[in-house]
Amino acid sequence: MINKQENPVEWVAFMYELEDAQEHLSRLISDLESDPDYDAESLRIDLGHVFAHLNRAWHRRELTKDLTDEQWKSASQFPSDLEPL
Repeated sequence: MINKQENPVEWVAFMYELEDAQEHLSRLISDLESDPDYDAESLRIDLGHVFAHLNRAWHRRELTKDLTDEQWKSASQFPSDLEPL
């Protein structure tokens, strides 16, 4: 896994994905609790956004360079090398 000392730029990108996922998940929870009209379509979109950030973080965990446009698309998908628990 990358580390902050050896790959500071890549570390920032990795942490950005995790922090953005956290921010969006917090907003999702708040919206669910406060908006009685929050619907399944909104949940699909919002969870998809959180998953995309988490998935990119997973793909960035060992990168020592930035993602290309092609890698960005595949990195946003659920990883094939991560088993859900």
